[in-house]
Amino acid sequence: MDRKKFMGLLATAGTLAMLPVRALAGVFTRDKTGFKIASGKDRAGLPLSLMEGDTFYTKVAGTDTDNDLYIFESTRVKEGGPSYHIHDEQDEWWYVLEGDFLFRVGGKDFTAAKGDFVFGPRGVPHAFHKNGEGEARLLMGFQPAGKMEAFFKLASEGKLKNATEQEREALRNQHGFHSVGPPIKHLKI
Repeated sequence: MDRKKFMGLLATAGTLAMLPVRALAGVFTRDKTGFKIASGKDRAGLPLSLMEGDTFYTKVAGTDTDNDLYIFESTRVKEGGPSYHIHDEQDEWWYVLEGDFLFRVGGKDFTAAKGDFVFGPRGVPHAFHKNGEGEARLLMGFQPAGKMEAFFKLASEGKLKNATEQEREALRNQHGFHSVGPPIKHLKI
């Protein structure tokens, strides 16, 4: 190959390398018209049930935003929450719609109630705990969406129910996050 053709090929390859992978793949398509998801409804019409009485309603799916954003409403009945964990490539946020919660983000504890917002930057350990009896609700988001929606679908299908902790951690790792400690405990508000 002559030098001129080689340099042209190299320039083309460099240009393509700078394009986002999703633009090349053509996998995602953004909705250009907008949409509404009614209260108590899921984007796909099939809410996810992760634990007895806890339901996730997708409001914005990763496929709606070229995987830039995933937003869901979490209706929680049981006290408790996830393990202390880290998303290396995603920010996570929570807006309390109803109920009382404890959040730990980077070693700092926050109590939060209706109307409060908590932000968890990527790479920083975090967890939350639903306090008390009765129903509580959170609006939660991941930016970028990553593989969290797929992880929650697996959990809803019961893939974590009888899994060992090693199997759970392997699934977490496959979906872009990992546990760094047990769930946090309730604090009096």
